[in-house]
Amino acid sequence: MRMIQQMTEAIGQIMQLRKERKQEEGLLLLDELLEKHFHLSRKLISSLSDEDLVKVVSRNGMIDAEQLQAIALLLKQEALLQNDLGRERESYGSAIRSLRLFLRLSIMKAEPIAGEINGQIEELCSLLKPYELPLSAKRLLLEWHEAEGRYDQVENIMYELIEDSAMPAVDAAVIYRRLLELDDMQLEAGGLPREEALQGLKELNVKEEETQAEHE
Repeated sequence: MRMIQQMTEAIGQIMQLRKERKQEEGLLLLDELLEKHFHLSRKLISSLSDEDLVKVVSRNGMIDAEQLQAIALLLKQEALLQNDLGRERESYGSAIRSLRLFLRLSIMKAEPIAGEINGQIEELCSLLKPYELPLSAKRLLLEWHEAEGRYDQVENIMYELIEDSAMPAVDAAVIYRRLLELDDMQLEAGGLPREEALQGLKELNVKEEETQAEHE
């Protein structure tokens, strides 16, 4: 409960500073909060991989989801503050990191501490809409959409990864086969009728056969 209260108050303060156009003060407050609660700085966070950051908030191999979520919330606020200041590169970096952390939290079914996790993800996706997402974020989005039953979005991201040469056709075929194990109602509800999934799998199999033939 203490973490929830602290983050709610902190976000309220930062939102007020944004309204007053005191973004630099907001960034200083973020630095204070990260140092006080996590012994981290924004610079250090930007240098850590997601895996290393998860280790920082883990105890005896168990992830402290509240702490990880608090960091994700503060990074989102940093992205908004930097965006207000016109610092596109800094805003993008913080938004991507925040998005990846929230995706991990949603996939692990963490309890929200300040606003629904999926709502946070949607807001960050909206902020990042003008930009190309890194492969790491696309892969997590694919996993998240599948967990949420948005199978049409799974297919869309899957093809983006194929076009990026980041997913071989054989791996995409595995995803289609996994989805085809669902019943027709689930697939329809997820925006991917069985006929479309079967057609997609067929096209991938043809592509895989053509690739194999080229290498023979």
